[in-house]
Formats: sequence, structure tokens, C-alpha cells
Amino acid sequence: MNRFRLFIAGAAILGAAAAASPCSRVTYVSADTTEVLVGRTLDWRTPIPTNLYVYPAGMKKTSMPEGPAYHWTSRYGSVLAVGYDGGVTEGMNERGLVMNGLFCKTSVYRTESNSPAGTPVMSLSVFISYFLDNFATVEEAYDWFSKNDFAISGKTFDGGTVSLLHWALTDPTGDTMVIEYVDGKVNLYRGSDLRVFTNDPALPAMQAINAYWEGVGGVNMLPGTVRSADRFVRASFFIKHIPDNLSGMTAVSALSTVMANVSVPYGYTIVGEPNVSMTQWRSISDLRNRVYYFRFADTLGNFWIDLSRLDVRPGAPVLKLDTSRDRAVYGCVNDRLRRSEPFTPMY
Repeated sequence: MNRFRLFIAGAAILGAAAAASPCSRVTYVSADTTEVLVGRTLDWRTPIPTNLYVYPAGMKKTSMPEGPAYHWTSRYGSVLAVGYDGGVTEGMNERGLVMNGLFCKTSVYRTESNSPAGTPVMSLSVFISYFLDNFATVEEAYDWFSKNDFAISGKTFDGGTVSLLHWALTDPTGDTMVIEYVDGKVNLYRGSDLRVFTNDPALPAMQAINAYWEGVGGVNMLPGTVRSADRFVRASFFIKHIPDNLSGMTAVSALSTVMANVSVPYGYTIVGEPNVSMTQWRSISDLRNRVYYFRFADTLGNFWIDLSRLDVRPGAPVLKLDTSRDRAVYGCVNDRLRRSEPFTPMY
């Protein structure tokens, strides 16, 4: 596994309101890589309203409304899960690159106040969009990080909670990159073996915990709480013990059983640990076929957006599934997507 460390000094003060998302992320890659799927749960103590958007290519965007910022025109269209209608939690672009943001309470970013004058500032509300808009592969994203220095900004949410995050990207080859901020440095971990990702501690410590449990063996005993390390261990064991030759809906269904195993029961909370709380929704991204599956925990229906059958060329409209109205749906919901204004980022 390649590891690249890029120094970033400073401390974290602010986060993006909608991007915070404690959860579990699990990748299924078949032996011949004809199936690459990314499953994810979103867990939190209070409701995080989430709408689904489809953005076309060719849209002009900015990482902050003023001051030093990145300005770009999107190269690729994407399907996006947007929390509070203000920030991107996860998404998949038309090339099959998937990116998910997960809560990590130990993250320490670099901020504008601790950066040289003129350093571009990236709002966490559009952080994921930047990568999905501009890159087709993990390799491209990895190269970008080695050449770019930026500060992070955003807003708090849920009554003042700071959005402390880390991220994972996977492309249709199964290549994965994890992005973590620790003690003012950004650490990049890359490899096709990075199949599981949860919250905290940071990835190397989590892998050490998992190595202990691999020595114990999981057939007779696995840690069973909803805490991040326990979910990581269970997901790591089960993703290695489902067949590696599955395809189509069989593969999607198999991964969904692993995601159910690491979900947190509806209504469950631990005082003082908002990130160790009920699962609100689950998703599975099919990177090869460009299908995005979604299910709310308080409904019985699974529904999906087939990105491959939508027009995401420059000039196409922004589309939205308003889940406050279209919530108890099932099957392909392409025909339920409605023209929409872009969401307003919570810069």
C-alpha cells in the first residue's frame, strides 16, 4: 500500500454543516474487478435531512464565495447526497469515482487564519464536489494532493458541533485513497486493500486494532458494540467472507447484508457520543454500472438513481429528489427527479 504524507500546519476550528457524517464504509471488489461497489451508512443522533441531486458537467463553481479560493468548471456530472440542502455528504460521478465523508473527531485541519496570505480556502460543503467534478480516478486525485496546498473552512451544525471529517475515494478499478488530517498534517493512504473505513481512531491505529482481532479469529467471536473500532472489525471480517465472484444485484444484495451488520439500531444513542448513534440511511454505489442505491432506515423501500441513463452533459438541468416529499419510494427513481436550482452551499 502506497502512503504519501503532505505536511499541513495549523488547527481546526470550523467544519461544514452538511458534510459531517459518522458512518461505516465498505468496498466490495470481485476477484476479476468486474464488480466494484461502495456501501455506506450514515449515523447521527439527530435527523440529517438528505436530498439527492444530479449535477451535469459544465457548471461553474467556487470553493468559497470570496477571498482566495478555487474556481472551476465541472468536467463530470455526478449524483450527490446533500445534507441540510447545504453540503455534500457523498457522491459518485459519471466516470464511477465515489467519495464519502465520515466523521472523525480527532481531525485537525489547517485554517485560513493559520495560512500564508493568498492560500486558497476550501469549504467542506463543496469539498467532495471538487473531487467528483474534476477527477475520474484515484490516481488523478492523489496527484492533485501532492501539488496543492489549501486551508479548510465551513460551518458548525446540530447546535454547534464542529464537522471533523476524513474521506475515502474509490474508482472502478478498486483503487482507494483515504484522506485524514492528524495533528495539522494531511495523510494519504492508498491501496486496493483498503476495503473498510469507519470513524476514529485514525486509519493506522484502526488497522492495528483489526490486526489483533484477525489473530483472535472471527468465526467464534467478534466485537459487537456500535463503536467505530468494533464496526471496523466486523466489516473487515465479513467483507472477506462473502464470495468474491458475485455480480449484479447478487453482489449489491450481499454488500447490503454487511452494511446491515454494521448499522446502528434505529433510535439508539450514547450520551456524549453523537457519532455513535442510530443509522439514518444506507447507500451502495455501483461504480461499474453508475447506479446509486439508497434506503432510509425508517422506510421499507430501496430506491436508486441510474446515472448512466441520465443526461449530465454541459447544459443539462440540475435534477433533485426531494426526499421530504418522495421518501417512501421503491425502484429506479429517475422519473421522479425534478428540475431544480443548485443547492446553496453552507460556506
